[in-house]
Amino acid sequence: MASGVKPRVKAPKKASAGEVVTIKTLISHKMESGQRKDSSGNVIPRSIINRFTCDFNGENVIDVVLAPAISTNPYFEFDATIPEAGDLKFTWYDDDGDVYEETKSVAVG
Repeated sequence: MASGVKPRVKAPKKASAGEVVTIKTLISHKMESGQRKDSSGNVIPRSIINRFTCDFNGENVIDVVLAPAISTNPYFEFDATIPEAGDLKFTWYDDDGDVYEETKSVAVG
């Protein structure tokens, strides 16, 4: 597991049925491209978050494939329609096989 990796999500706790809400995510990750060399001249292995997904009650909202050119600490902001009360599940996939997850519940009222 990569050290210091921390996912953060800002999503509303409550919404009206059918409301479009803005969701913001950020994951702390060094995102090494695999193209740089260390002080000894050895290539530093690639280590990036290569995919990000968000599902609402099991239905996909967004699915992003990332490339080595992505910046450190990738940030995503997107809109989602909240049709009913439920859970937003956020998943980040790391090159080393680690998976980072965060879940936020949204009430409808």
